[in-house]
Amino acid sequence: MRFWREALGYRVHHSEPSLAVLVHDVNASPLILQQVPEPKVGKNRMHVDIVTENVGVEVTRLEALGARRLHDGVRSFGQVRWVTMADPENNELCVSTGVEW
Repeated sequence: MRFWREALGYRVHHSEPSLAVLVHDVNASPLILQQVPEPKVGKNRMHVDIVTENVGVEVTRLEALGARRLHDGVRSFGQVRWVTMADPENNELCVSTGVEW
């Protein structure tokens, strides 16, 4: 849970052995992370995209927190660029330039 707290810039509001409620200083919704006892099997059914203006800088920052790249290089589709990574517990996430809605 430390990885996600530091990766997203949230702070711990409440914590139990398998649960953490993270809040941001800006007016944002809290994020509740719950750890389950079962090991991860196969690909995540959902993952987080961290949107940034500079994919390379953010990837380097997340690697310093314990994340790792799941493929070489930066992928792209149209104007969107992304790197697929795994957090320290092997959950997938993407670092992306995002899309224009």
